[in-house]
Amino acid sequence: MQRLVLSMSFVCLAWLGSVLLADAPPPAERAIAGPNSMMIIIRAQGPYDADVPLQAVCLFKHKPSGDKMLGAAAALDTHLGGAITALRNSGQFAGDEMETLLLVPPAGMIKPKALLLIGLGDESNLSTDVMQRVGQTALREATRLNVDQVAFAPVLRDQGNDALTIGAVETAVIKGMLLAYDTQQRLQQEQLAAPYTLNTWVVEAGMNYFDETITGVRQGIDEAAKLTVNRPDLLLQKKP
Repeated sequence: MQRLVLSMSFVCLAWLGSVLLADAPPPAERAIAGPNSMMIIIRAQGPYDADVPLQAVCLFKHKPSGDKMLGAAAALDTHLGGAITALRNSGQFAGDEMETLLLVPPAGMIKPKALLLIGLGDESNLSTDVMQRVGQTALREATRLNVDQVAFAPVLRDQGNDALTIGAVETAVIKGMLLAYDTQQRLQQEQLAAPYTLNTWVVEAGMNYFDETITGVRQGIDEAAKLTVNRPDLLLQKKP
């Protein structure tokens, strides 16, 4: 009888879990058309929950006194069994500016197939220029890995930093990513790079910052467009 009761309890819990998942509302989402048929999607979603081939997050340089990890950043680390904290505390990922480390967790640990850590350097040196280089770095790593979808979460607020506005961060990242993608397209035209297409760039944002993120993304697209339209062709000299 006890086994029957326990079995029925597990069945009920499994049924309740499936009902809750089925009734859970989808994340808020806004799609914006980018250049070269790219879609930029702003989504209220955590970096552990995006079903994409590559997820990127940013981390400040490790502090010997301890790194602040809140919200989505802490949840991501928890899903990974504390791997991010262990890497930082052991000096295996210091978080120097534009330092990168690719993690490929076992299936089911997080939804992204791979996780790219990008270092921001010293927190005191954070600027929009740094965030623009982060966007560039993320795109070039995506190109190297040949993935057509990337999700990006700066998680600055989740590390206790509010030096830059949400809009300014997104503008800089999108601008850097699009400029790097434009360079990649130009190299392909000159047959100096393998074919590569980025179909979707997902910007992850908390619901409290959703509208500000959309504004920042649009500004980043506009700024990148103004720069790319004035870029000279490579005009590489070719042998006859």
